[in-house]
Amino acid sequence: MTTTVELGLDTFGDVTKGPDGRDLPMDQVLRDVVDQAVLADETGIHFIGLGEHHRSDFAISAPEIVLATIAGRTSRIKLGTAVTVLSTDDAVRAFQRFSTLNALSNGRAEPILGRGSFTESYALFGHDLQEYDLLFEEKLDLFAKLLRNPEVTWKGQHRPALTAQRVYPPLGAEGMTAWVGVGGSPESVVRVVRQDLQLMLAIIGGDPRRFVPYVDLYKRACAQIGTPLRPVGIHSPGFVAETDEQAREILWPAYQASFGRIGAERGWAPTTKEHFLQEVEHGSLYVGSPETVATKIAAAVRALGVQRFDMKYATGPVPHADLMRCIELYGRRVIPMVNELLA
Repeated sequence: MTTTVELGLDTFGDVTKGPDGRDLPMDQVLRDVVDQAVLADETGIHFIGLGEHHRSDFAISAPEIVLATIAGRTSRIKLGTAVTVLSTDDAVRAFQRFSTLNALSNGRAEPILGRGSFTESYALFGHDLQEYDLLFEEKLDLFAKLLRNPEVTWKGQHRPALTAQRVYPPLGAEGMTAWVGVGGSPESVVRVVRQDLQLMLAIIGGDPRRFVPYVDLYKRACAQIGTPLRPVGIHSPGFVAETDEQAREILWPAYQASFGRIGAERGWAPTTKEHFLQEVEHGSLYVGSPETVATKIAAAVRALGVQRFDMKYATGPVPHADLMRCIELYGRRVIPMVNELLA
């Protein structure tokens, strides 16, 4: 039996370093992200997801604009986010941006909606962090209704009510696929089922098999609520180079810099190389040669029974040239190997 799986990539547009060791300006990083997505399309990768952030270490704050640029230079790859921070956005405007992207790309838009793991957008856009859960619940409900209804009547607490409202541009007859990024709470899994959207599990540490209960919960909830089973995906960080040693040598300094900064902000203990290697060898860090990464991806896909795997290929200031080589190896060598292993 063959397991059908799509293999995608994600990036937050991490600010990278130039040949002189200095951070590149964000405008150059954004142009590099477009080139990376074009290469992903050329090598047969199924999806590219751009994460929304509002920080000095990530260049992408308006992913739909970058995706529209990518749409004009590609023909096959699906175009999405990883994630759109819907809690601090307007659901109608977010829908309009994606319905426009879907039209321009001939149906390739696939938003991944979430609350995000960073909180800068709350103060930036005037939202109360204390309403973290309610903001997302309401806005996801409205977005889901807009996906399915050309005319919407809706009422909530955080925006004016809508009565028989049409939103433009409308989706075509085939609609648009939307996912919800979930970090691992049972309530979030059930919310996805209740809205009849697709589940994307963000697995950024530890053995991926610990998420099997969440996939099982998703299936049980679908049966109980009466919604159809839809594709389930997982998102995890990784990096591909010619050899295991080379991949680890390139990624470790960037990984240390990125998680060191985030950890300092959140009061975590400094990350160590021992922890990094533990995640590479036994956790949810898909780092190594094409053979190593393909074997690990296939094992996770098989264990969780998912239909999509998205690898976050950029972590910290890895140089653009190394990211391009990673994408080429992922598309030309990892994906065929995964397909063979799952056959």
